[in-house]
Amino acid sequence: MTTPGLTNLWSLTTAETRSISAENPDGSRGGGAKEPVQPGTPSSHLGTGWKVRPCVTIPAGETFEVANIEGPGCIRHIWMTCLIQNEANPVPWFTGTHKWRDMILRIFWEGQDQPSVECPLGDFFACGWGRFAQVSSAPVCVNPGNAFNCYWEMPFHQHCRITLENRWSYAATLFYQIDYTLEELPESLAYFHAQFRRSNPTQLKVPHVILDGVQGQGQYVGTYICWGVNTCGWWGEGEIKFYLDGDTDHPTICGTGTEDYFCGSYNFENVETGQYQEFTTLYAGMPQVIRPDGVYQSQTRFGMYRWHVPDPIYFKKDIRVDIQALGWSPDWKFRPLQDDVASTAFWYQTLPTLPFPKLQDRESLAVY
Repeated sequence: MTTPGLTNLWSLTTAETRSISAENPDGSRGGGAKEPVQPGTPSSHLGTGWKVRPCVTIPAGETFEVANIEGPGCIRHIWMTCLIQNEANPVPWFTGTHKWRDMILRIFWEGQDQPSVECPLGDFFACGWGRFAQVSSAPVCVNPGNAFNCYWEMPFHQHCRITLENRWSYAATLFYQIDYTLEELPESLAYFHAQFRRSNPTQLKVPHVILDGVQGQGQYVGTYICWGVNTCGWWGEGEIKFYLDGDTDHPTICGTGTEDYFCGSYNFENVETGQYQEFTTLYAGMPQVIRPDGVYQSQTRFGMYRWHVPDPIYFKKDIRVDIQALGWSPDWKFRPLQDDVASTAFWYQTLPTLPFPKLQDRESLAVY
């Protein structure tokens, strides 16, 4: 498999580049910009080939097939931006909260009925609170305005299917582009996976499970967490734990604190301002801090990512990951918390994909 990079852009390859969008729904060679012009549309005076079908509409309660690709090949880049309109909110891209938790992204490999990716759209792109936050990392970028990009490589031998479900009660407008290559692949490969879970609130003295029920060989490559604080005081003392290849009571990898795992330290605090400091880097960041506004926005909320790209966590047969909700009390003791924790785990593994826990309903996933 050819991996593009600044050091090998000069090399020749037999790979063929394709791209799926509303203008070329099947990614076929020479298949783009063929949609006939419809009277009364913005391009009706220009003719075929002049931005006739830049987007699609997903009706309320329906699932749209974004891509259906015959391999062998590899997804190289996904770009999406999604708008949900209704009578009371005709221009949602200018307003505060978006319904990205109501748009469920799924990816199926090699004809499996079980998705290997099942995640709300915003959380998959490290923007889970329904509000824009600039993310400038290596595998995931979120750019103005509300443009979702991911560069996770996703190879497959025979078949890839990508869908987007609209759980909202109004239609959604989707702009999208799936860039991929058709090429020969090594016989042995691991498939990209992502799984969302939410504990709202976490149970007292019970860790939030980020990932469990995985069987196969692979590597864990990333964590994104939305953390909503329900109490005053510092909230990030909890340790993340990785249980590998038969670990039971005790993990092989144990972190030292939440902000430490996300490559920060000491409360993520800017010592000059005494405030939380947002940051976004290639492999770790806290790009989003939603602060109380003195009225209805009463709780502080955080969005954090850690990509294990230079330091993947390898497992041979199974993996389990959890994190503690743990704070610090004024009497110098650790304090178990009951916070709103929503996580997305990213990993590669051999198939088959075991069934995920049933994704929660709209009410349980909602961001208020």
